Amino acid sequence: MHTVNKGNEAHRQNQEKATAYALEVTGKDIRQVEMSAPQIPPGTSINIAFLGNENHDQRVNAARIIRACGFEPVPIISSRRLRSERDLDDLLDLFNDAASPSRFIFVGGDPSTPAGPYRDSLALLASGVLQRHSIRHVGIVGYPEGHPKIDTETLWQSLKWKHHFLRDRGCTVDITTQFGFDTDAVVHWIQRLRDEGIDAPVRIGVPGPADAGKLLRYAKQFGVVTSTAIARRYGFSLTNLLRHSVSDRYWNDLATGMAGQNLGDIRYHLYPFGGMMEGVRWMNHRVSSIRS
Repeated sequence: MHTVNKGNEAHRQNQEKATAYALEVTGKDIRQVEMSAPQIPPGTSINIAFLGNENHDQRVNAARIIRACGFEPVPIISSRRLRSERDLDDLLDLFNDAASPSRFIFVGGDPSTPAGPYRDSLALLASGVLQRHSIRHVGIVGYPEGHPKIDTETLWQSLKWKHHFLRDRGCTVDITTQFGFDTDAVVHWIQRLRDEGIDAPVRIGVPGPADAGKLLRYAKQFGVVTSTAIARRYGFSLTNLLRHSVSDRYWNDLATGMAGQNLGDIRYHLYPFGGMMEGVRWMNHRVSSIRS
């Protein structure tokens, strides 16, 4: 019912894997993917956000279009927004029928009060959903700069539980980080992740080109803490709102912080807050410079 030259070549494949990036889109903005498709590398993973002001039809339609454009749809499932187990199963069946996603990302979601039986992503994962829908590839989310409603050690305990739970059930796991501005925090977080014995690929959330005012609005929406020092570092002021200044500085600081570090399998996840087309072109340039 529920479905879902050798050395040089290996080096090339490892390089491409290490520099691959994913994207994120909402149901209502799916037209941006269609318009940007010629610029997006074939097979790119595109996460589908689970917003409270969108419905399942919009989410499933986004997955269908992403697949038709030659990319990999990755639905994000918000545990606390699901009304029932039937709601969950029907949604996953719709996704599978429309686009056959090979990977899902399970999150808790923004609502403080669950709409149904799942208080968080741990409860959802433990509900048998993986077995019912033959899910073998799962993404989870990491918070290098913390979470406004969850203390740091609880975040770590949750992440470790999910990683071990999924591995014990034969699933591959990757971790996408929430976007932020503190590259030092990102590097230290990945170092601790590896020290904890978690070797899953990490997709570092990168803010794409957008003016500083817009990035700060998104930071507030997502609960990203921006200290005065970090704000000053990236030019967050009314007199300096250059679209590329923040993203360029973030990327360069991240590269510097990771240089010489043994951080395992590192990839990237672009949050195209300034628009899909501009963000993809900006990211393609950064990725190509790494490959060269």
